[in-house]
Amino acid sequence: MRKNYRVKSKKDFNAIFKDGQNFANRKFVVYKLEKDQKHFRVGISVSKKLGNAVVRNSIKRKIRHVLIKYRGDLAKADFVVIARKGVETLDYHQVEQNLLHVLKIAKIYQERWLDRKSVV
Repeated sequence: MRKNYRVKSKKDFNAIFKDGQNFANRKFVVYKLEKDQKHFRVGISVSKKLGNAVVRNSIKRKIRHVLIKYRGDLAKADFVVIARKGVETLDYHQVEQNLLHVLKIAKIYQERWLDRKSVV
């Protein structure tokens, strides 16, 4: 994911946590802050409680891959994705399903009527 698609600074994270809205399901928490910009920016947080560096990086890769796959359907906002306990046991498709669910609740992701699976 390119640098301009990432939330990296502590100031930006704090602004999202302080002024943004939060949404959650059993596997993810999403904090969202509406902004007027060209594209979305995302921060990803995975706690050390979920596992060692290998496990945490695997979770972050899966999350980034889902966001890249659906980047055209994501709202132009800043948001932070926080992984909850239990994500470390999920495979890619379960991560995708759970992450899209919470992004729909947060109104960050809106499905197009055309099903992606039918387009090959």
